Amino acid sequence: MTLEAFGTRLRRAMDERGPLCVGIDPHASLLADWDLTDDIRGLERFTRTVVDALADRVAVLKPQSAFFERFGSRGIAVLERAVADSRYAGALVLMDAKRGDIGSTMAAYAATYLDPASPLFSDAVTVSPYLGYGSLRPALDLARESGTGVFVLALTSNPEGAEVQHAVRAGGASVAATMLEHLRAENAGAAPMGSYGAVVGATLGDTLGAAGADLAINGPLLAPGIGAQGATAADLPKVFGAAVRDVVPNVSRGVLRHGPDVAALRESAARFADEVREAVAASGPAVR
Repeated sequence: MTLEAFGTRLRRAMDERGPLCVGIDPHASLLADWDLTDDIRGLERFTRTVVDALADRVAVLKPQSAFFERFGSRGIAVLERAVADSRYAGALVLMDAKRGDIGSTMAAYAATYLDPASPLFSDAVTVSPYLGYGSLRPALDLARESGTGVFVLALTSNPEGAEVQHAVRAGGASVAATMLEHLRAENAGAAPMGSYGAVVGATLGDTLGAAGADLAINGPLLAPGIGAQGATAADLPKVFGAAVRDVVPNVSRGVLRHGPDVAALRESAARFADEVREAVAASGPAVR
């Protein structure tokens, strides 16, 4: 069964639940902060608490696959349940897997996360384009077919990213600007928003200009860096300009550090979502 287009579903979820994506990142130090053991029991308790607290109220939950994979098949089983339970409760699930390969291998990655028959079927997945944008075609095509979404790494918040992403191609466009141009073409004509997004760090500020980045891609912009990494909701209009209404701010530690108290997790997520709403509203009327 083909779902309604991801971009349509995402826009509705952001309008109804607030423009926020919360990461599910059960790394060892966070498990310790929650007084949980760094084993499958701790992983399961952590994940269950986050899903129970937030899946019925935030727009997007973003599990980081690596933190589940490190526990082997039992960790993947926890991830499968988290995906299914989150979607059942109404949250969109963005699988943070950052997969990237060519040919049949990329097709297999796409099927893992974007095929409705897969146990890990998610609403969207993060992918890496650095084997060439064309290498992503199996994921892009399957997303269109299944009503899911793809978020392509474009301008990431880690400082090392500039080495590749700001590199200038023949003709003068940066690698990042090229990726954004490809996504703009994928989203052409989509309403209210396309299903092909970019990952653009909320902490980048003026460095976006150095990359020649036009963020108006008619698609969602996943923006890591809010909270623990130093960016605030108030920074979003300055960083993203007219594209700010398409921004999906990602907060992980900023919310998760309040666990395992369910009420505190909910309060923190609600506060971030309200702050983003206010910052977007203050930026002025939508520009399309």
